[in-house]
Amino acid sequence: MRRTGTRLGRGLGALIATAAAAVGLAATPAAAAPAAPASGQTVQPGQTCTAADLGTRRPIIKSTEVSPVITHFKGWYVTDGSTGSQSVDTSVQDTISVSVGVNGNIQGNFQVEALGMVGGMLGLNVQVNYTHTSTTNKSISWDFRKPGYYGLYEGTKKVTGTYGSLNCNRSDAGGLKWVEGPDTGSYTTYTTLEEGAVRCEDKVPATSIMAKAQGLLDCGSPAAVAKHPAGPVPSAKADQAKHDADNAATAAKAVQNMKATQAAKPVTQAALNCQPAVYRIGVPGKPLNWSAPLLANDGIRLRESNFFSAHLDNWRLCNVTERNGVIEAALWNWGNGGCATIPANIANQEQAYLTTANCGEDDLQRFYIYRDVPGSTKIGLQNKYTGSMMGHDRYADGELIRQYSSGRQDGTGTYTLTAV
Repeated sequence: MRRTGTRLGRGLGALIATAAAAVGLAATPAAAAPAAPASGQTVQPGQTCTAADLGTRRPIIKSTEVSPVITHFKGWYVTDGSTGSQSVDTSVQDTISVSVGVNGNIQGNFQVEALGMVGGMLGLNVQVNYTHTSTTNKSISWDFRKPGYYGLYEGTKKVTGTYGSLNCNRSDAGGLKWVEGPDTGSYTTYTTLEEGAVRCEDKVPATSIMAKAQGLLDCGSPAAVAKHPAGPVPSAKADQAKHDADNAATAAKAVQNMKATQAAKPVTQAALNCQPAVYRIGVPGKPLNWSAPLLANDGIRLRESNFFSAHLDNWRLCNVTERNGVIEAALWNWGNGGCATIPANIANQEQAYLTTANCGEDDLQRFYIYRDVPGSTKIGLQNKYTGSMMGHDRYADGELIRQYSSGRQDGTGTYTLTAV
C-alpha cells in the first residue's frame, strides 16, 4: 500500500512549527492537560509592564487536547481484478471550524497569536485563520496495490483547549506587572489535512489519523471477510459516527442560536448600586474625553469637555466588585442614563464600536478596569464578554471608541479615570 501523503487545505493558513522537541506531544493520547509555557509567549506572568500596556492584552494557553478526526470516509472493496489507480467519492463524516472565544472569524491579533502559540507548543501546523473543513463530498484518488477491504479517508488532528489573558495591572509588590486577567475562553483549530487508505489488517499507530479511519471499518462483518464485488462497502460504524457528529453539530448550533436570541432581547433592567464619585474617561494629557451618544444608533466618541457637554462626558462606576486587584464595574453615563456596552449583534467583530444602552444584567455591559500605580489615574478597560480592550484608531474629535482583541499597541488604549 502506498504511504499516506499530506497536503495543505486549499486557502488555509498554516503556522510553521518551531518547537521540534515538542513533536512527540502530537502522538500523546487525546486527553486535556495543562499547557507548558509557549515557546512563542511574548510576555510572562510577573514581568514588568508600563502604563502604556494598561490597554493591551496577551494570550496565555492553559490547556491543549489533540485528537484525530475523520472528515471524509468511504468503505471500499478491491478485488484482484480492480487493483491500480482509482478515484473514490467519499462522504462528509465530520466538520471542524476554527474559533477562539466568541470570535468565529479570527479577525483580531489576539486570536491569531493564541493559535500561533498552540502550534508552537505542540509542534503542529495548525490553522491560525478562520476556516472549516469541507462540508461537501469529495473524490480521493488512490493507487490500490493489493486486494482487500479499505477505508478511504481524509482526516486531520483536532486541537482544542482553553486560554487566558495576561494584562498589565498594579502589583501588591509595587509597580506594574503582567498578571493573569479574569477572562478565559476555549479555542478549536486543526492541523494539515491528510488523505489516505487503510485496510483492516494494516498495523498503524494507535493515536494516528489512519487508526481513527481504520476504526470506522466493519472489520469483523461478513462484508469485510467474504468475497465481495469491487466497489463501495457500507460501514455501520461510519454511519453511527456520522450520526453522532451530526447530533453534536446540531446541538452546538442550537446553543449558538439560543445565545443569539437571548442577546437580541432587551436585557433585564439592573438595579444599579453606583459609587458617588463622578469621572471623566479621557486621553492622558489631552482634552478629549469619552462622550456618550445622544442618538441610539451612535457610539461613544472622543469629545472635548465644555459647557455644552450636558454631562455626556460624566461617568459613574456601578455594581463594583474587585478580585485580585482588578475592578469589575458597569459604566453609567450621567448625561443619557445608559450603560456603556458593545452592541450584541456585532460583539464578535474586531473594532466593534462602544455605545450606551438601557442598563441591564449583561456581561456586555461589564468592564474590567486595570489600574496604574497608586497616585496615577491611568487605566485600561476590557469588556467582560468579548475579552477585548477599549481603544481608538486615532486621536481626533468625534473618533469612536472601539474594541480591539489585543488592545492598542501604540498606547492609545490607556486612558485616565479622573474624578470631576
